[in-house]
Amino acid sequence: MKTLVLVFHPNISESRVNKALGAAAESLGGNITVRYMYDLYPDFNIDVATEQAALLGADRIVLQYPMYWLSCPPLLKKWLDDVLTFGWAYGSTGTALHGKELGIAVSPGAPASSYERTGAARYTVHELMRPLQATSALIGTR
Repeated sequence: MKTLVLVFHPNISESRVNKALGAAAESLGGNITVRYMYDLYPDFNIDVATEQAALLGADRIVLQYPMYWLSCPPLLKKWLDDVLTFGWAYGSTGTALHGKELGIAVSPGAPASSYERTGAARYTVHELMRPLQATSALIGTR
């Protein structure tokens, strides 16, 4: 199974969690490809054809990122908007990703207690992931 790990951390050299996760995935070798998206697209000019080709070549896609304001970093949002296009990733003819596995590796950056009903965020991490869960359903990934 070919796995594509897309790391969306704006300052990976200063990261503890995402840097370690990316390095661990890289060390496994084999059919795992790790791409550091802020290094590839520091100007936010995403090469859509390259990204779509990378997705087509994978059986499993992992979006890895730190939680930013209870959501994802800006480059991930732009990547979703630019790459997962109507007619390719969704819509009546948008079946390119159907059946592929989609994993989310998010690092909240706060204690678990912050993500309880009585915590600072007032929502669980699972609840905050609803937009990506809906995206997965829309594009037909598991």
